[in-house]
Amino acid sequence: MTKTFDISGKRVWVAGHRGMVGSAIVRRLASENCTVLTATRAELNLTRQADVERWMETHKPEVVFDAAAVVGGILANSTRPTEFLTDNLEIQSNIIATAHKIGVKKLMFLGSSCIYPRLAPQPLHEDSLLTGPLEPTNQWYAIAKIAGIMQCQAYRRANGDDFISAMPTNLYGPGDNFDLQSSHVLPALIVKAHHAKLAGDKTMTIWGSGKPLREFLHVDDLADACVFLMKNYSEDQHINVGYGSDVTIRQAAETVARVVGFKGEFIYDTSKPDGTPRKLMDCSRLNNLGWRPSITFEQGIAHAYDWFLKHAAQ
Repeated sequence: MTKTFDISGKRVWVAGHRGMVGSAIVRRLASENCTVLTATRAELNLTRQADVERWMETHKPEVVFDAAAVVGGILANSTRPTEFLTDNLEIQSNIIATAHKIGVKKLMFLGSSCIYPRLAPQPLHEDSLLTGPLEPTNQWYAIAKIAGIMQCQAYRRANGDDFISAMPTNLYGPGDNFDLQSSHVLPALIVKAHHAKLAGDKTMTIWGSGKPLREFLHVDDLADACVFLMKNYSEDQHINVGYGSDVTIRQAAETVARVVGFKGEFIYDTSKPDGTPRKLMDCSRLNNLGWRPSITFEQGIAHAYDWFLKHAAQ
């Protein structure tokens, strides 16, 4: 294990604190002896370099968790390519470059498992990056995140900045996006199952064949891993953060239905894309450092559904 980085007593900026990941990191930092800094969109436009420099020079963060990004599922990625590529490039470049400029002591850039080639060997190891073509349905987001990894590596190599990158698997939990037009698969399944239950429907439609395999990590587990890595990881290569096992979309739907209380049948709309056939992360490097998740899939779904009922159900 590398030498521990102490965040106690430091000014810690969580960029993107209102998103699912950022808000989870803020919750996790509440038990740390540090000052948490946040900025709303009204206070700071992250796509404007001058604004980011002005804010960071004024508030002087010493530690940065970069969880700010334009995110979404297959439909959003395929229909809004400019936002997923250009906006994300601008946001992360502005934060990383300014962190170097003002002398931030440590920065974590958060990416996504979609950075890996569509048909990379499973489970996905960090060394698979840039070894093959990307999944077309999320390539715009993937390219932006790959650029962020490279930018952190460039600042490490050229200037010795302690900038690291963590790549989470598919995430879910409190604060998720439950809009069917832009959500990821799990929140979409929760919404569909909830509405089908209320309507007394006997069937529920699922995109694709139900056969693709996906790994899901509760966002509070991710937040715990992020704080752990900020303290214990300082290497050039990005590091995977995952649950350690995967399920088919059908199995995920069955778990959601069980938690929500929908007792009908599933109809698979095979005219809709499946996306990547499988996406399981090799998290052996993180596990060897001493971190593992603590929230089971069914526990996590129950937690996410409870949050949905209180904050997003219509």
